[in-house]
Amino acid sequence: MVRSLLIRGMIAGFLASLLAFGFAKIVGEPQVNRAIAFEMQMEQAKSNEHAHEHEHDATPELVSRDVQSGIGLFIGVGVFGTAVGGLFALVFAFVYGRVGALRARATSVLMALLGFIAFVLVPFLKYPPNPPAVGDPGTIGSRTALFFTMIGLSLAALAIALFVARKLTARFGTWNATLSASAVFLGLVLLAQWQLPEVNEIPDQLSAVLLWRFRMASFGIQAVLWTGLGVLFGSLVERLLEERHSAYRIS
Repeated sequence: MVRSLLIRGMIAGFLASLLAFGFAKIVGEPQVNRAIAFEMQMEQAKSNEHAHEHEHDATPELVSRDVQSGIGLFIGVGVFGTAVGGLFALVFAFVYGRVGALRARATSVLMALLGFIAFVLVPFLKYPPNPPAVGDPGTIGSRTALFFTMIGLSLAALAIALFVARKLTARFGTWNATLSASAVFLGLVLLAQWQLPEVNEIPDQLSAVLLWRFRMASFGIQAVLWTGLGVLFGSLVERLLEERHSAYRIS
């Protein structure tokens, strides 16, 4: 059973990644191109400023921009979506039947929503993505560590909130338990974001419109991926689980 769910999860993740790839090509890539143009302008300005001090050496381009925005983007998004779909299926196998009387499709959509909140929305609000070449290269390690720390704390807050909801449902009802769990999650997330340090390495010359569009495009790619995953996976597994339940009733 788990193997069947895992295969369907990877299929759903890959199909969702196709949707995300299309969104990235149409909406995201123009913002990346503008950010690269900004980077080149900054490098040219620095080169002109220090022209009398040393000769500017251009770094050779290891991978062409066409490859990065084409097959490279497709492979990256596809591998990521497939991996997320597999993990999603494993969590679904554990969760299904333990969240009330929700059917497979509703469970899948709910999981996708919670996953999007924990993996994307909460980290995005604290450490939003920046265009290429924005930020100090010397701090990329610390910035990456902070980003994944935020994801870990967000997941921990979600796990605690779900535990609270499950404990309170029998006593106070689903609605009150959900509100209480939501308040717990929000409080823990706000506490974590308050404790973690800020990161602000945006150059003054960068266009605010470009920064906003780039971040919204990155957010949209993730939204398309998780929405597609929740809907597609629910559609793929609902018939499988219903047939299995029907077989159990007959036997």
